[in-house]
Amino acid sequence: MKLRKNDTVLITKGKYRGKTGKVLRVFIKENRIIVEGINLAKKSIRPKKEGEKGKILEIPSPIFVSNTKLICKKCKKPTRIGYKFIEKGGEKIKTRICKKCESET
Repeated sequence: MKLRKNDTVLITKGKYRGKTGKVLRVFIKENRIIVEGINLAKKSIRPKKEGEKGKILEIPSPIFVSNTKLICKKCKKPTRIGYKFIEKGGEKIKTRICKKCESET
């Protein structure tokens, strides 16, 4: 999966189209991510102790990775992600690059 935790993404499809947020969690096998403040679901919690009130929490639900685009840290534009191999000390290291400005992300 090309997206990682703490990346900033733009939502391209659905109810939250055009909004941006930070990736909180990545589910690699399911091809889904949880984005901060996006796709919130309400969950009611029963009171645990006597005299305590119940609560309604808004919890972010996962969305498909294909409905998002990474926002490049350098050019600040939504972009696709590519990979480049860089040699350091005789080793080849795989790094992510922005397809628009060719900078490392």
